[in-house]
Amino acid sequence: MTAAGGATAVPVAPERVREPTGSTDERLDRPWLVVVWNDPVNLMSYVTFVFQKLFGFSRAKATRLMLDVHHKGRAVVSSGPRERAELDVFRLHEHGLWATLEQAG
Repeated sequence: MTAAGGATAVPVAPERVREPTGSTDERLDRPWLVVVWNDPVNLMSYVTFVFQKLFGFSRAKATRLMLDVHHKGRAVVSSGPRERAELDVFRLHEHGLWATLEQAG
């Protein structure tokens, strides 16, 4: 085989690729948690309403989570892939709630 300009091409053997020998990082598989924090601004009825509106929770479940926020200072309202958790945090912020995300575990 010849290269452009008449030079002879030198064949190159592919590199061998080794499989990883260490343990795999399972942190990548852990879900992300959306945490709503207590604040002195929002009414409990409003927080319950937002949980129902954004997550489709029943009134009973939204109320239970709101009471966790009120009494315990925080509640996990959703979990899943990072992109979805980021969207949930953004939507909660749009409704004036204090929310963060953290990786489970």
